[in-house]
Amino acid sequence: MDRPHPHVALVTLNRPERMNSMAFDVMVPLKRVLDELNVDNSVRAIVLTGAGRGFSSGADHKSAGSVPHVDGLTKPTFALRSMEVLDDVILALRKMHQPVIAAVNGAAIGGGLCLALACDIRVASSDAYFRAAGINNGLTASELGLSFLLPRAIGTSRAFEMMLTGRDVAAEEAARIGLVSRAVPGDDLLDVCFEMAARVASFSRPGIELTKRTLWSGLDATSLEGHMQAEGLGQLYIRLLTSNFEEAVAARAQKRPAVFTDDK
Repeated sequence: MDRPHPHVALVTLNRPERMNSMAFDVMVPLKRVLDELNVDNSVRAIVLTGAGRGFSSGADHKSAGSVPHVDGLTKPTFALRSMEVLDDVILALRKMHQPVIAAVNGAAIGGGLCLALACDIRVASSDAYFRAAGINNGLTASELGLSFLLPRAIGTSRAFEMMLTGRDVAAEEAARIGLVSRAVPGDDLLDVCFEMAARVASFSRPGIELTKRTLWSGLDATSLEGHMQAEGLGQLYIRLLTSNFEEAVAARAQKRPAVFTDDK
């Protein structure tokens, strides 16, 4: 983990010889780092990327690493606990207080695609590509929330196609269909993500946290009216309990950047 800019943390999946596959020796430390960052109040935004030429190639079929706390379990229970470890990483990304930007520097395959989708924003290198690989391996393509997250990111027809054909989606197409926010030259990827993270970090902390919460809860919402009420309460909460709005108005009038202190 690095701190490339004030209030911004960079987390790098570091198993380049296996294209940062989701071995447990990688995922368990990743979950630990995410838990630490989640309560690190000096961090306002996070960038997640991979070392080498891949973001994450998904499951490692040759060297999966060690699953913790499974001594004495039978094979079926071992399998359940193993999947739970990976599920917890995906859920941790979604529940982070800070927005997480995926800097997708290369292949995002299978579980690696799920990892990118669990982040709040995705930016792709021009060398990146995406594949829902389960179907290619004789399995279901549905894993780690993929059949929930992918249709919400790119629409049902495109998600069905990706998951049922197992074809690669290159960075340019990914940007066009909304799988990523944009595709940029590989040499510019981290700088673009750091700039985006720094912009996010400059805003009100509760404003950013509540925006992330309502965006995700909106994906689960069954009622527009109920969701609008939750949005309204969040807006009132910040408006009444901080001086952020007054500071924004004053900063615009004085032609200066706003400085949000999140206090009243």
